[in-house]
Amino acid sequence: MAIKNFEDLGAMEIDVLTEVGNIGAGNAMTALSSMIGQMVDIEVPAVNILGFQEAIDYAGGPEKTVVGIIVPIKDDIEGEILFLLENDIVELVVSTFFGTSDIDLLNLSPDMTSALTELGNIMAASYVNAIAELTGMKIEVEIPMLSIDMLGAIMSVPAAQMGELSDKLLYIDNLMLIDKVSVKSKMMLLPTVESLDKLLRSLGVIA
Repeated sequence: MAIKNFEDLGAMEIDVLTEVGNIGAGNAMTALSSMIGQMVDIEVPAVNILGFQEAIDYAGGPEKTVVGIIVPIKDDIEGEILFLLENDIVELVVSTFFGTSDIDLLNLSPDMTSALTELGNIMAASYVNAIAELTGMKIEVEIPMLSIDMLGAIMSVPAAQMGELSDKLLYIDNLMLIDKVSVKSKMMLLPTVESLDKLLRSLGVIA
């Protein structure tokens, strides 16, 4: 049975997508650990399939200011990965590379935004590499786009780009302990419905 929309997903398909989300997120957090040179202890990520407005509400509401990094993906799976970085994880990255923790999200220097963009690129590549290894599919990441804005404005970009192709997304909430400090990273996988169908077929979930 072909998957034509997210409503076609049953409990088994959702369980498999959740596990794929867990594996990919684990790889992405390992990449983060390597980049900042610190141990990252990861709790089991919370994975949910949500609509765009649900994801905005779940992530803190439309007026919450965050760093958003959109990474387009292509080849066997097409769509986007969106990372939402809040103040705590941005401070961690900035202090690691620039020796300061006194930051204002709306006034980051070009070097700081460049480092965060590279972080998103490395984490996205690690995420899709885990899925590619698991499924045997070819997946590539394209150039990331970073935006610092209210969550509603950031989410309007993938909603406009992907809304006609997919009305839902895979929302992954990562809780990490870095140097005894608890931080959260929010990640969203927005595949086209066609890509979702290919993914589930490659995993043998649907025929």
